Amino acid sequence: MEDVRIILSASWVALMLAYLLGDVLRIYSGDSAAGKIGGIEITGNQWLGVAILMVTPIIMMFLSLTLNYPVTRWANIIVAIVFFGFNLIGLPGYPSAYDRFLIIVGLGFNVLTVWYAWQWTG
Repeated sequence: MEDVRIILSASWVALMLAYLLGDVLRIYSGDSAAGKIGGIEITGNQWLGVAILMVTPIIMMFLSLTLNYPVTRWANIIVAIVFFGFNLIGLPGYPSAYDRFLIIVGLGFNVLTVWYAWQWTG
């Protein structure tokens, strides 16, 4: 079988690219305003929270390749489930079809991440 570590890392790369594509499209379409999310003014601490949330897939890319087997497996399962839940809850809040489509693609990558990590026997 393929090296599961590489597959897991690639799934986090793909998820991050889907998020970034959504952000770029939101800017170019005019669906977002500077300093706001969903029309709500965001504070510095809230931006820090967004940064932490968005850096998590980047950290998972690295950890998927470097942590030992059981820790990597469970970290991928837990973090992907958390992201799945977070995005599922937020899905109705996206008014644009492209945003909903990209969130659904991201949910698919979360499911694949959990599936590959779950099937991994070390």
